[in-house]
Amino acid sequence: MTSDKKPAPIYVTQPYLPPLQEFLPYLEEIWENKFLTNCGPFHAQLERALADYLGVPHISLFANGTLALITALQSLRITGEVITTPYSFVATAHSLLWNGIRPVFVDIDPHTFNLDPDQIEAAITPHTTAIMPVHCYGQPCNVERIEEIASNYGLKVIYDAAHAFGVRHHGESVLQHGDISVLSFHATKVFNTFEGGAIICQDAKMKRHIDHLKNFGFVDEVTVVAPGINGKMNEVSAAFGLLQLKGIDGALARRARIDQRYRAGLQDVAGIRCPAPAASTQPNHAYFPILVGPDYPHSRDALYQRLREAGIHARRYFFPLISDFPMYRGMPSAARARLPVASAVSSQVICLPIFPDLQDAQVDSIVELIQRP
Repeated sequence: MTSDKKPAPIYVTQPYLPPLQEFLPYLEEIWENKFLTNCGPFHAQLERALADYLGVPHISLFANGTLALITALQSLRITGEVITTPYSFVATAHSLLWNGIRPVFVDIDPHTFNLDPDQIEAAITPHTTAIMPVHCYGQPCNVERIEEIASNYGLKVIYDAAHAFGVRHHGESVLQHGDISVLSFHATKVFNTFEGGAIICQDAKMKRHIDHLKNFGFVDEVTVVAPGINGKMNEVSAAFGLLQLKGIDGALARRARIDQRYRAGLQDVAGIRCPAPAASTQPNHAYFPILVGPDYPHSRDALYQRLREAGIHARRYFFPLISDFPMYRGMPSAARARLPVASAVSSQVICLPIFPDLQDAQVDSIVELIQRP
């Protein structure tokens, strides 16, 4: 007798969760000391542990990555115009609008999907105060060229590094670059704290300033030095982060094996391109994007629908472009004619499922479906 039960859906990602019993001692400690928020002991421990693991000088934890982006711009007193990418999650540009800053979109590199440095330089005006690049899919930007441009024009650099946890570039953390880098610890990310984020900065004075801003501007009980917000990470999330950190190397290694399995299965499929990280990069395999080109027998959207019908919830990251949304599309820099590479990539991309618990047989079934005429 055959079963009509459909297999469980496969989503583009799934949070890595350690065994529940391993988290219970952390919760018991929180219940015992009754310290739930306001930069408690687990918050302090996670900041130290992450700084050590990531190889960065200073890190400030946040309730989520978007609050961290908004606060990063505040901490550097950014105004006017900021050059950024149309090919990202909307929080990148939204953080600018929330600060009253005008995003200026420029096109991306066709290989890395990151901001094209030549396009950055061409877009600089007297109103430009900063550059906000994204390490898309964890692939490092051309940080050397961006730093050269920023230095020449006196601009700040804020990296949206939401995808770049643990990524190394020429042997050192990619988070070392720029004035500030911002991480996301959302449930969909390589490293998660349920919800969470962080700002990485280069000196202790800036960290103190950021810590004040995320706590309403308080320095002490009676002293407020800035119009801050409530951006603090709570103790439950911080404790979960400490537990997650114990298993992160194994999770990253599993992601690497899934990446290799996809590449082996798709390498000979006409019309399917699997972008690869640069040789100088130690990647985190946060995403597995493919581009569906004209030589493939189906359109990108037809393949996307075929996957959906098979219970495989791949995502078209990033489609539409940020610049196509109503709050941005009237801006001159949002015109599609100015963004030919980003527009083309956005129309071809599908991100396939990748997460530590994804089984080899599931990867093979996805590959087989893409191979099918």
